[in-house]
Amino acid sequence: MGKGILEPMSSSPEIEIKFRVADIQLLVQRLRELGLEEITPRTHEMNLLFDLPGNPLRNRGDLLRLRHYGSDWILTHKSKLKNDSGRYKARTEIETRVEDGEKMATILQALRFEPRFRYEKYRAEWRGERGHVVIDETPIGDFAEIEGPGEWIDELARSLGVASEQFVRDTYAGLFFAWKRATHSSATEMTFAAVHTRQQRSDGHSTLQ
Repeated sequence: MGKGILEPMSSSPEIEIKFRVADIQLLVQRLRELGLEEITPRTHEMNLLFDLPGNPLRNRGDLLRLRHYGSDWILTHKSKLKNDSGRYKARTEIETRVEDGEKMATILQALRFEPRFRYEKYRAEWRGERGHVVIDETPIGDFAEIEGPGEWIDELARSLGVASEQFVRDTYAGLFFAWKRATHSSATEMTFAAVHTRQQRSDGHSTLQ
């Protein structure tokens, strides 16, 4: 999930949910009241998803991502868990730091992996007793993720005033393309420049922060 909680190499089940955030400052205040600790301050992040011709990874629900998070490069593979309950997003995650992200991208492309989707955000990370919370500022709105055991996710969500009906299991790619359909945007990637430029062209100003 990022440099604050990332070991040099890790492989573990990931159980999480997203929810939309209306007011980041109020969320931060509530996290502090609940005793969570900020372990990584707001940090810029750029992500690039790769797939082979024919998109076999996407077709089976896998993800191969190269992330530039602050000064760190991180390569991640995610795959669906067989016991995915459906209520949370549950996947197996394997990730490792990479010394040179640009060279890794070149290696992946030499192996016929092609860049498919780019998305950008600012992320802050918080640690609780049994899991983590991240706050993401994206070009299509603000989101938070709670990761940990299912019962801890439910407990923390209730403490934050987030109902289970507000849980979001979709990926950022899925959220972006849903946003494109809703807004009729012609942006092809979820970056601040692409989304803001397209928004400005359509209505003369940007409504996004």
